[in-house]
Amino acid sequence: MSTISSVNPATGEPVESHTAHTPEQAADLVDRCHRAHRDWRFVPFARRSELMRGAARQLDQRRDDLARTMALEMGKPLAQGRTEIDKCKWVCEYYADNAERFLATEQRDLDGDRGLVVHNPLGVVLAVMPWNFPFWQVFRFAAPALMAGNGGVLKHASNVPGSALAIEEVFREAGFPEDIFRTLLIGGRDVRAVIEHPLVRAVTLTGSTPAGKSVAENAGRVLKKCVLELGGSDPYIVLGDADVELAVQKCVASRLINTGQSCIAAKRFIVCEPAFEEFERRYCEAFAAKTWGDPLEGDFDLGPLARQDLRDELHDQVQRSIAAGARCPVGGEIPDHRGAFYPATVLCESPEGSPGYNEEMFGPVASILRVKDADQAIEVANDSIFGLGSAVFTSDLAEGERIASQLIEAGACFVNDFVKSDPRMPFGGIKESGYGRELSDHGIKEFLNIKTVVVPASS
Repeated sequence: MSTISSVNPATGEPVESHTAHTPEQAADLVDRCHRAHRDWRFVPFARRSELMRGAARQLDQRRDDLARTMALEMGKPLAQGRTEIDKCKWVCEYYADNAERFLATEQRDLDGDRGLVVHNPLGVVLAVMPWNFPFWQVFRFAAPALMAGNGGVLKHASNVPGSALAIEEVFREAGFPEDIFRTLLIGGRDVRAVIEHPLVRAVTLTGSTPAGKSVAENAGRVLKKCVLELGGSDPYIVLGDADVELAVQKCVASRLINTGQSCIAAKRFIVCEPAFEEFERRYCEAFAAKTWGDPLEGDFDLGPLARQDLRDELHDQVQRSIAAGARCPVGGEIPDHRGAFYPATVLCESPEGSPGYNEEMFGPVASILRVKDADQAIEVANDSIFGLGSAVFTSDLAEGERIASQLIEAGACFVNDFVKSDPRMPFGGIKESGYGRELSDHGIKEFLNIKTVVVPASS
């Protein structure tokens, strides 16, 4: 009988193991979720909201324990883990407050006939989720999906089974129907069979671009809708008139969130010539001061990467960038220490075609690129297969808004700040960063049958 196991990336020691579900057991859980959905879809919004607020309370009560689970399974610093749980609580409360308004029936006048646009849930939605934000990624799907009347089955990353089971417990302890949200303890090879299950109506995936392409191919074969939030190599443009101190503060913070393991973390810093020298100096000073260590042994800026192989892959990207001609004034060496640690590292002026120029680096490595002006900065920013997040720093807010709104190819662009997801705003990407939107009123409508109903005028 196979198992799903977690390993502490700070120590290499096993955390816990769980017996994996067989394909038959996974199919049975989908069946049970579908049966629960058949009743759940008719539960009034007031009751759904009451239960979702109960989930928010469960998260609040278990905040410290859940943060510790993340630290053990994927190395997240405890303070960041607590912040992640707070954000999950927020998204639960947001949809508890707003779902009924977002999904209200729309009235249309059709030459005397009455036209209605109604929002019906699709049914069971499969969520395939990553390890880097093991609670937030799930709750930003689950809160709107459940409030819309859908059921959910979760295939979480195999290195965070404790987080996956804890999420199921949160919903159960909050009073939700037992089978309306279930965790499937299965490996990646078993996902296709779940997608093809006739009672799974749609799929959402957050993860790598190759994983997204695989899920999209399998879902397309059986004509099931997907929402895909995939990789990113987010460009942050620093114009010559920018407040460099502010830009460095925001850019450093964004690059090191979650030890740099975030799809929307800043990754490429495209700096115009007038600001380059000061930006590089300040940025390197800030990175050199960052501390790393076991999250359970101290309040460090960085934890370990989630797995040893991920650390080794990141180091290979750094070394290939240096070999291609990039400078590495800070970091760049694997510490002589157990665990999957990597220091805050800066690459400067990586040449085109090298990893530091346009690859996604999933860890605490920043790439600073020099350009002559705003036009070249925009060209370099868009010279990427990705299009998730981006930012522009300038003292001219009107110009910043113009660049953000019209010229950057991305799903989000922030002016003088770093990219962050917010339940009130749609979230997602373009190009090989995926398609579809999560969060806000747009996100809750992704997994619905938006149905036209026409009723004739009374005779």
